[in-house]
Amino acid sequence: MLKANGLKKSYRSLPVLKGVHLEIQKGEVVAIVGASGAGKSTLLHILGSLDAPDEGEVTINDTNLFSQPAKSLAEFRNKNLGFVFQFHNLLPEFTALENVMIPGMIAKTDSKKIKLRAKELLKSLNVDSRSDHKPSELSGGEQQRVAVARALINSPLLIFADEPSGNLDSKNASELHQLFFQLRKDFGQTFVIVTHNQEFASMADRKVEIKDGVILS
Repeated sequence: MLKANGLKKSYRSLPVLKGVHLEIQKGEVVAIVGASGAGKSTLLHILGSLDAPDEGEVTINDTNLFSQPAKSLAEFRNKNLGFVFQFHNLLPEFTALENVMIPGMIAKTDSKKIKLRAKELLKSLNVDSRSDHKPSELSGGEQQRVAVARALINSPLLIFADEPSGNLDSKNASELHQLFFQLRKDFGQTFVIVTHNQEFASMADRKVEIKDGVILS
């Protein structure tokens, strides 16, 4: 599904990625692990087209991400990729339901259809009773579940997550990890997840270790 070839990235002449090659298969749950500063988040952001490499290419289902104009890439990203971050990034002025709907509205999906799907997702993630609440009225675990629902709203090919449980207590972190595998079972989702959580990394189908900008295993 995803192929990365020869990815290189530097910031202020400091090499962060030094020629990374990686393939992700459909339906995999892949954990990217490594020490702080190893290049994990940079790699994830490039794989998800949130940042561009200095060299190399990323293809998703034969679409070369960085050969497209910026507008086309943004449209591809919104329709095909979902993102979950350590800090949920929910918009505080909108309800949980409205936050989940936003990517669908950007994609110009019929508003009735997107609202129905948002409600279904919130129900499947056991936060439908909180759909009319704003982020400040939700617990950390609830906020992150809403963020996962938002990532799923456009039925993406891939979901990228950067330390999604890093801001949660152990109970909520464990529940979130189990949720990813349930979503893979229910929806056939493919997950690429940067994590320091060794318990989750050991649960993943594959663990990709990165050190000093190169993949070790």
